[in-house]
Amino acid sequence: QVRLTESGGGLVQAGGSLRLSCEVSRSFFSIAIMGWYRQAPGKQRELVGTIDSGGYLKYADSVKGRFTISRDNAKNTAYLQMNSLKPEDTAVYYCNVVRKAQYGRGEYWGQGTQVTVSS
Repeated sequence: QVRLTESGGGLVQAGGSLRLSCEVSRSFFSIAIMGWYRQAPGKQRELVGTIDSGGYLKYADSVKGRFTISRDNAKNTAYLQMNSLKPEDTAVYYCNVVRKAQYGRGEYWGQGTQVTVSS
């Protein structure tokens, strides 16, 4: 079992910044890919971006150049730095991990953290 604990959400004005954190209860060495997703009211959950075990990053077009994913292996924590926030970024943000095959390839989700961007 892997537990993901998110933090850092809140209310911010348009143009502002927030940093979300996702602490993973297992070593990042066991993680194949880690992703950030978001779900706005009335909409489907969508991918924000991912980082794989090799450090390769991928972002949704809607957040490229504004959001940055990083990780601290020593703390088993991943981050989502969000700059130049827009009202349309308002959503519940979730972190997600998929473990490597040799660790069972399970998929796990965090509880979500609310981000609200006011205009």
